[in-house]
Amino acid sequence: MSDNILVIKLGALGDFVQAGGPFQAIRAHHGSAHITLLTTQPFADIAGAAPWFDAVWIDSRPKLLEVSGWLDLRARLRSGEFARVYDLQTSARSSHYHRLWWPGVAPEWSGIAKGCTLPHASPRRDLMHTIERQAEQLAMAGIEAVPAADYSWAERSDVTALELPETYAIIAPGGAAHRPDKRWPLARFAEIALHLAQSGSTPVIIGAGAEQAMAAEILKAAPTARDVTGKTSLGQLFALAKGARLAIGNDTGPMHVAALTGCATLVLYSKASDPALCAQRGERTVILRETSLDALSAAQVTEALNDLNISQP
Repeated sequence: MSDNILVIKLGALGDFVQAGGPFQAIRAHHGSAHITLLTTQPFADIAGAAPWFDAVWIDSRPKLLEVSGWLDLRARLRSGEFARVYDLQTSARSSHYHRLWWPGVAPEWSGIAKGCTLPHASPRRDLMHTIERQAEQLAMAGIEAVPAADYSWAERSDVTALELPETYAIIAPGGAAHRPDKRWPLARFAEIALHLAQSGSTPVIIGAGAEQAMAAEILKAAPTARDVTGKTSLGQLFALAKGARLAIGNDTGPMHVAALTGCATLVLYSKASDPALCAQRGERTVILRETSLDALSAAQVTEALNDLNISQP
């Protein structure tokens, strides 16, 4: 049997970094096997630097009627001669990839694709947090031990070009543009930035390039803050969070990164997402939830930050 293994994890950011434990477990279980990750372009660099994969393939995600794209993807997958596939995305799209081996025989397949050989057949699957769900999926495929994600290698990424101050706090005011109900009002982030600056921690605003306008608004209230939106790689986000006094933000991908480093992390949730299913996990992570984030005051957030015991390193 071939010792080629395929892992599928396409995104998004929070889901990808929370799969670090399963990635490690698959590598440990399969020893010297050649492990390929199928992912999307935003995660290519960090996946290539990770100690878990021998190759990283980029999924072009062909559209439904893009016949040439599907044929190319089919040919590439079949050429890998994979003995087993771990579908950690478990979406309708990734489950459909199981069919691309037809009319031949698909590899052993851990996931939820119809007819797969190692199904995650749990009636509670959709009620489980991402981390427990994937651990159970791997257990059903014969991998019993799934460790906590270890990103210490990413935390050593070079951030000298960011010229960070000695004492700083991360603010992540953004999030998915199509989910405004997951965002705390920007004016209150500005209040917190000013509070942090007055308390001796320089606010460092992170996010995608499209969130630079948010950073500009916060800078009006707290002019000593630093704007690094659109300037950090995923690896640099780990290093940035590792050195931060604290991190505060909405339920968004960078906050998963912060939590995994052990940074004191406060994440703001509305009814739009359920922390029981997707909460950031970390030793010093606190979730603050209101039905609507409009109802969450800056005073409540300040109190929660104090409760984090941010004086710890």
